[in-house]
Amino acid sequence: MEENRDLSFRIGPIRPPSEANSLLIQVTRGCTWNRCKFCQLYRHTQFKAYSVDSVKADIDNMVILADRVRSHIDAEGQWDIDGLNYELGTIDSDAERQSYYMIANWLINGGKTVFLQDGNSTVLKGGRLSDVIRYLKQAFPHIERITSYGRAENLSKTTAEEFADLKEAGLDRIHSGFETGSDEVLKLVNKGVTQEQEIIAGRNVKAGGIELSIYFMAGVGGRALTKVNAEETAKVINAVNPDFVRVRTAAYKPGTELYDDWRAGLIDHCSDVEKLLEIRRIIELAEGVDTKIVSDHILNLLMDIEGHMVNDKARLLAICDEFLNLPPQEQKEFQIARRLGMVIRPSQMRLVGPGNMLHLRQQIDNYPGEREWEDHINMIIERYI
Repeated sequence: MEENRDLSFRIGPIRPPSEANSLLIQVTRGCTWNRCKFCQLYRHTQFKAYSVDSVKADIDNMVILADRVRSHIDAEGQWDIDGLNYELGTIDSDAERQSYYMIANWLINGGKTVFLQDGNSTVLKGGRLSDVIRYLKQAFPHIERITSYGRAENLSKTTAEEFADLKEAGLDRIHSGFETGSDEVLKLVNKGVTQEQEIIAGRNVKAGGIELSIYFMAGVGGRALTKVNAEETAKVINAVNPDFVRVRTAAYKPGTELYDDWRAGLIDHCSDVEKLLEIRRIIELAEGVDTKIVSDHILNLLMDIEGHMVNDKARLLAICDEFLNLPPQEQKEFQIARRLGMVIRPSQMRLVGPGNMLHLRQQIDNYPGEREWEDHINMIIERYI
């Protein structure tokens, strides 16, 4: 009987911030490469591609849970939150409770977007991913956007025609962690891909009619490669014309090889100012692209950097310069206030109360040296990774 059936479905560990309200469907587990020096997420997870039938079984469970969740909509079309919470409390299985909660949260927030997990779902070939997407769209016809991660090395081996098939099935956007466009930096962090592959991958995705969202890791190459990190990434952006460039501030996290390299003196991490100068340089060099840059992660210093890289160039550069033109002491005050969640933009510093400002200045006094200070900032932002 249905009441004895396990209605849970697999849920992977991560998704982009822009997919916060999306339904998560795990079609693969882990990462096909799993050797990037800055990432430890899947290091002890063996990659697995789930069978189409297995993923369809998860979707079937989602349909049943969605019907149960929708039964808590009253005659006026309002959600009975108390009823939802009561039913949630009656579910014994942790996995099924988590699945029910995800479906409820998804539907309450509109139920329009889906993210396919894990780190490289587009590796599925032979029409398998298209089959899953079509089945999903039949199960939930109201879905408006389906997205997935895709590794550039794999994407470069997928033809525009194959991407067009995925687009026809219902895949709307691919997120890809390019991180940098520099071959030197790509080699430094053991990304396992080249600039040429990134360009081929991006052009094929776009030619297939799918939106492309790439990630840029400001400062990932360290101080010695900060100039090339920015300029070679700008070269890739201009060659590919991605729909989005999403900024991710590099931080060296304990447990990663990049952290070990830093501690061994093999790489000297960039300051916040140097990372921001990289972002500014990329915007400055953008030419003839329809790309939108987005600073949509909590560890980024300036989350206001959002806009069209060409049409909004002057405004975006001014946002960067607002911080860069501050005196060094005020830069530090904003750095720490931003990372402690007190403010979003420099102009808000006037709203920080005297007690909090005293706390900020005490932290600055505790780290008087430039490298001591930047190490402290790195320690704070690594918590968000």
